[in-house]
Amino acid sequence: MVLARDLDPSASPLDYYGYELRRLREAAGLKQGQLGDIIYCTGSLIGQVECTKRVPTRDFSERLDAALGTDGTFSRLVGLVLRSVLPTWFQAYAEMEARAAYISTFQCQLVHGLLQTEGYARALLGVDRPDQVDELLAARMDRQHILKREHQPALWVVLTEAVLHQEVGGHDVMRKQLAHLLSFLEHPWVQIQVLPFSAGQHTGMLGSFTLLRFDGDPEVIYEEGYAQGHMTANPSVIKERSFGYARLQAAALPPERSATLIARVMEERYGKQQEPGGRAVA
Repeated sequence: MVLARDLDPSASPLDYYGYELRRLREAAGLKQGQLGDIIYCTGSLIGQVECTKRVPTRDFSERLDAALGTDGTFSRLVGLVLRSVLPTWFQAYAEMEARAAYISTFQCQLVHGLLQTEGYARALLGVDRPDQVDELLAARMDRQHILKREHQPALWVVLTEAVLHQEVGGHDVMRKQLAHLLSFLEHPWVQIQVLPFSAGQHTGMLGSFTLLRFDGDPEVIYEEGYAQGHMTANPSVIKERSFGYARLQAAALPPERSATLIARVMEERYGKQQEPGGRAVA
């Protein structure tokens, strides 16, 4: 078993996090169980994070900062930790996504990661990596933190009607996922359009892609593939995909009519269910 005192803090962000947690906990004169009582978790969980057996969440990190008076140390560090959990080929994209001022994406099969509910994401991640679901889920949910920032990016999503019908995780999960999409209808910086089946053939049939625009840096396009994605700043590719995206926006239903379609599919395909009143905790 790996002990926290044996960790090399320079080995990875997760090792550094565990090393610092143990160091600062002991400096505060607290045992693992005592700290767990303060932040409403078990001492075992504290020990697992210290030994890199568990990946911390943002909520866990914020509670640590409050308990240990560490002035946001763990809240800042957890972003690096969770990003390091992502597949190596995806980490560069996640870093750029976090810096983007404008994100425009076309999705032909799935709800975009920034708009996925925890249940939807868990069902997807469990298909190929059931042994890493908790870590990958925490990383995916943390990506959505950019939509809660004071200066959040503008997000424009065009998704096909097929996304609404492709059942992921069962009826209950899909009801909540479609309800989550509807919750963005009045959001000032998030727009969602649905490309209906009636649109016929379209320029996005070759696959999903995302355009990232920055304040002062060149635009980047990310195209998804089966094994891994591909990112480029080639001006000719950016021009082609930007024009293609504009055509998809024009062919898609306006946001209000898109919301009507989402609501209809939610009712007709997945049935009616009252949303629980409690707030989901990551």
